Amino acid sequence: MGVILLVRHGQASFGSADYDVLSPLGERQSRCLGAALAGRGVRPASVVSGSMRRQRDSAVGLTEQAGWSLEPSVDAGWNEFEHLGLAANQDAGHQPPLDREAFQDVLEAGMRRWAETTDSPATAESADALATAASAGETFADFTARTESALRAVASAQPRGTTTLVATSGGVIAWITATLLGAGVEPWIRLNRVCVNTGVTTLVTGRKGISLVSFNDHSHLSPPEITYR
Repeated sequence: MGVILLVRHGQASFGSADYDVLSPLGERQSRCLGAALAGRGVRPASVVSGSMRRQRDSAVGLTEQAGWSLEPSVDAGWNEFEHLGLAANQDAGHQPPLDREAFQDVLEAGMRRWAETTDSPATAESADALATAASAGETFADFTARTESALRAVASAQPRGTTTLVATSGGVIAWITATLLGAGVEPWIRLNRVCVNTGVTTLVTGRKGISLVSFNDHSHLSPPEITYR
């Protein structure tokens, strides 16, 4: 069997002009995960990340901290959906709310609308938001198809019995988890809600395909380091 570790990126810069940058805590979370994985004897054959800066920097930070002689490769198939556009608040001049709870509420409402309309793109409402998201303008069907394709590509390229680590985002991990459980949109939204920064979801690959072993392990973090946004 092979193992695929899906890692959510470290905490990004919520509420700042450029969300797609790790916060100082996000950098520490990534290094903490790298140290923890190395301490457990994890030795991946390859490390992959999406093309978003927060994903790439998380992959590099944890790889360096773990002491792995690997250079993370980049696959935009692992990019997050354009969540800032989905969370845009018309009452606030098309800007996402700055309050975390309010942001989560409008984001989840936007996710439902997006998933219910197969030809509706998740279009960013500002130039800044658009610049941070390679996946801006895609439909929900596009998003699910590319994330599932990215997973299949990793599984098919993986040498037997090896481990691949993928640094990606909460929406991607939540969708893959929901799909492997045979679930749908509402479970996807609920799983996305609780994805911890640098949480690890473990999959195994074998003759029966890809199976979920565990979701969102964040035992490498102490309570003050646990963040969801």
